[in-house]
Amino acid sequence: MKSVIPVELPQQSYDIAIASGGLAQLGNWLTGHGAQPLKLGEKILVVSSPPIFEPYGEQAIDSLQQADFTVAQCILPAGEQYKTPESLQKIYDVALENRLERSSTILALGGGVIGDMAGFAAATWLRGINFVQVPTTLLAMVDASIGGKTGVNHPHGKNLIGAFHQPKLVLIDPQVLKTLPEREFRAGMAEVIKYGIIRDAELFEKLEQSQRLDHLQYISDELLQEILTRSCQAKADVVSKDEKEAGLRAILNYGHTIGHAVESLTGYKVVNHGEAVAIGMVAAGQIAVALGRWDQASSDRQLALIEKTGLPTKLPEGLNIEAIANSLQSDKKVQDGRVRFILPTKIGTVTITDAVPADVIRQVLHAMQ
Repeated sequence: MKSVIPVELPQQSYDIAIASGGLAQLGNWLTGHGAQPLKLGEKILVVSSPPIFEPYGEQAIDSLQQADFTVAQCILPAGEQYKTPESLQKIYDVALENRLERSSTILALGGGVIGDMAGFAAATWLRGINFVQVPTTLLAMVDASIGGKTGVNHPHGKNLIGAFHQPKLVLIDPQVLKTLPEREFRAGMAEVIKYGIIRDAELFEKLEQSQRLDHLQYISDELLQEILTRSCQAKADVVSKDEKEAGLRAILNYGHTIGHAVESLTGYKVVNHGEAVAIGMVAAGQIAVALGRWDQASSDRQLALIEKTGLPTKLPEGLNIEAIANSLQSDKKVQDGRVRFILPTKIGTVTITDAVPADVIRQVLHAMQ
C-alpha cells in the first residue's frame, strides 16, 4: 500500500509518502521517485540513535549509496533527556568533519527526538540546508515529522530553543513499526486520538470500534493505513493553513499544555511524550466540562478510548499541583501571562482560549491525582 499526501506551503511544499517497504527504496525516493522532484546535493548526513540504527541504519545507508549519495552518520543517545544543545553540538561536529555544504542534506532516521534535533541542526547549519524526515515511531509518523517544528529543550522547558524548518520529504514505512516497543506504540496512539478529538470525528469512531488498541498486533493493515493516512492528512491540512502557528495550528497542541509540564517536571524519565499528552487530554477534557464547553458523555468517551489504548489517565504519583501551575507559565503558548488552552467543544471540534481560571485548573488536577 502506498499513498502520497501533499503539504501545500507558500515557500516550500513537500510530500508525506506512506509506503510499505519504502525504507529499502529511500535512495529512489530522494532522487525523484515521489510526486515532487527533489533537488538534493551529493552529501547526506544520517542522524539516528542506536535502537533504530542497529536494525535499519545499514538498509537506509545502502539504499542511499546505491543512489550515488555520499553518506555520513551521527548516532546520538535515545531519549528526551538527550534532546539538548550538547547533542546538537555533536551533529554540528560531524557536519563540519564531513564538510556539509549548503546543497547537502541532513536526514533524520528515528523518532520525534531525533527528528527535532536533526531538523534544528539542518535549520541552523550554514543558515539552513536540506532536511528529510524518515520517522520510525508511530508518534513521529503521525505528528512530530510533519510541519517543520524543530528544536531542543531548555532545562526549564520543552522545545524552548527551536526554529521552523520544513523537510523536503517525509517518508513513512509502516513496516518499521513491527520492531517498535509496545509502550512507544501506545505513545503514538495518543496523538492519533488527538486528531480524532480536534478534527476527525470519523477517525475517533473507527478507533472506538476496534476491540484493542494497545498493541500493533491488534491493528489490521487496513486500519493502520487509515490511522496513518487520516492523521497525516489532518496535520497537513492544518499546517497548510497556518505554517507558523499564527492561529489555527495551535489546535495541534491539544493535550500538550499540561502534558509538557508533566514531562518537564518529571525530568522526561517517568512518562514519555505520548503518555504526557494522554494525561493532558484527560485534563483538558475535564476543564472543558467544568467550564460548560463540553458534555460529560463526550469526555467519558475520550477517557474510555485513552484507557483502551493502555495510556495513563492520572498524574504521576507525587507530582506537585502547584509545581504544574507554575510550570504552565513557562509554556511557549503563554501570551501576556495567560495560559492558552485548547479545549474540545464536541468530538472533532476544539476551541482556543486563555480564559481558564487557575482554580479550575487546580481543581481538575487534584481530581487526577
